[in-house]
Amino acid sequence: MHELDQMTPNQRLNAFMTGQSMDRMLAMPVIVSMSGDVCGMTHREKRSSPENEAKCQIEAYKRFGNDLAVIEYGLHMVGVGLGGTTNDPEIQTPAIATYPLESLDDIDKLDPERLKKENDPHLRHCLEACHIVKEEIGDEVPVGVLITGPYTAATSCYPAEKLFRAMRKSPEKVHRLVQFTTDCLIDIYKEFIQEGVLILQCDPLASGTILRKSQYQEFVLPYAKKVNQAIHNAGGMVCYHICGDTTKTIDDMADAGSDMISVDNVVDLEHVKNTAGQKMPILGNVAPVDYFIQGTKEEMDAAVKRCLQKAWDSPNGYILASGCDLSGQVKLENIEAFMNAARKYGKWPLDPKNFE
Repeated sequence: MHELDQMTPNQRLNAFMTGQSMDRMLAMPVIVSMSGDVCGMTHREKRSSPENEAKCQIEAYKRFGNDLAVIEYGLHMVGVGLGGTTNDPEIQTPAIATYPLESLDDIDKLDPERLKKENDPHLRHCLEACHIVKEEIGDEVPVGVLITGPYTAATSCYPAEKLFRAMRKSPEKVHRLVQFTTDCLIDIYKEFIQEGVLILQCDPLASGTILRKSQYQEFVLPYAKKVNQAIHNAGGMVCYHICGDTTKTIDDMADAGSDMISVDNVVDLEHVKNTAGQKMPILGNVAPVDYFIQGTKEEMDAAVKRCLQKAWDSPNGYILASGCDLSGQVKLENIEAFMNAARKYGKWPLDPKNFE
């Protein structure tokens, strides 16, 4: 437990979910892509072994006392497991190089057995990393996995721009592909749930920056509902995040059946509080680039204060978080400033006079 705290993150999360008192508000900077920096590793080194992946989360928790450790399954690995490939950059997250589908007429050729634990080395890698983190610090801090949602998984199988066009020309084929990735993900989620891991479902290609509300409702929402119900049936908990501007679809996201909603920094937290916040806890949304990468400690302090001013009284609870996964040249001192501001302004019971 961090020296400035009086509760462990597990105790704090349990109190939050059951409406009990806490020492301070929950604070979750999403330390995933850049977590290697905490240990002096590049992204390639971090992802090279389960032991390295786990070490980065363990050391981040020891340094910052953040309320969630997160292993990176990633956004592209459904497609890779099915036969696609990624590049192998030193300091960045991998990007898709080739896709397993050349035509939506070939969906039946995709073999879901390739994504089973016994056949997929990446899934085994991530499960082992989760196991190591839980063994080392799981008695204190919740462990989650950052993993794709169904629609983004579909774009790891077939190029996103082609899938967009097919939504107009061949919608039934798009539905078949997203149903396929939904079924695959349900089995993958279950593996993590059996390991005692929370699901951080991220579906960035379903963003309102890319899709119209009607497209989200047709091609994303039904499948989000299916996977979230399956997660709950398996005894798991899920936080649902979509990158970019989800202002017009946040009400739909709130109906997808997740346990909580996370939003990007381009979405107004007060709007989220007045929509999704009426139904479930909300997370957000300090800007990763503006404050974690480019900002000063003083600017970070002010950014945390603004988030609290907007969302501290959300009806079902508010968790301070970064607007998205932290990637790029994040200043470690700004993560410390984020956590320090949470401890300063978020003492329980929350008092708005502390952050006016």
